[in-house]
Amino acid sequence: MAKVVPPGECRRRTHRAGPARTASRRAGAMLTIAHLSDLHLGAHEPDSVPALLADVTAAAPVLTVVTGDWTMRARPREFALAKAVLDALPQPVLTVTGNHDLPLLSPLRLAEPYERYRAWIHRDLDPAVRLPGLVGLGLQSMPRWRWKDGLITGRHVDRIAEVFGSAAESDVKLIALHHPPIGVSLAGRGRLLRAARAAGVDLVLAGHTHVPDVRRIDGAAVVVAGTATSHRTRGTARSWSLIRVDAEAITVTERYSGERGWETGRIMTLLRSLRPV
Repeated sequence: MAKVVPPGECRRRTHRAGPARTASRRAGAMLTIAHLSDLHLGAHEPDSVPALLADVTAAAPVLTVVTGDWTMRARPREFALAKAVLDALPQPVLTVTGNHDLPLLSPLRLAEPYERYRAWIHRDLDPAVRLPGLVGLGLQSMPRWRWKDGLITGRHVDRIAEVFGSAAESDVKLIALHHPPIGVSLAGRGRLLRAARAAGVDLVLAGHTHVPDVRRIDGAAVVVAGTATSHRTRGTARSWSLIRVDAEAITVTERYSGERGWETGRIMTLLRSLRPV
């Protein structure tokens, strides 16, 4: 059974992705990652998009991760806006689909469920990105026949082994998917966590719940981002997660939309020394 450390036990402190990408960066330096999710464009606050882009850009991330639900109903006009946001985000961007990125009441859901996402966002549903000191993998956890809950298959396990098998031990290793491996709604959750542990994955990034969360599960830091631009906030402010990783620690800062613009919320730190070996 997966060992879960609740958020309260963490130590507190007051590309577009495609083929391998490279850039010069000093080995061992701190890496900054921007993690966004559940923009739900089409059901978003209009003023939230430019403010979000400015805040994320100011963080100067080496990688931007978007864990699905770009759109509200997978309509072409929503994907057109999503494409504009994608192009405006700091590059590279590692992104995956969410359940709202598949047409809901349309024959396309059965015939070509991912075609609009592929046409507007990215052709690869399980993309990988390689940067100096960082290897990231996106997993398509949204099958056409499950509306809300996700699924991890043996194909995903093979992909995890393939991508991280050639990574250096010191590399930051992250997996991005829409459905968080928390609770029992993600079918194949145990399969995912075992594969991530075997590969030495540091971070598992997800969304879907619209409620930010940080906890350790089976050695990996699981970071769930809130909704970045939607009014579907479920009792919490719109937010995104600013993640900084160095050789010793993973620090997650929740950036939330307040009365004075984007502000800093909770800051949580997990030691990388607790990674599985």
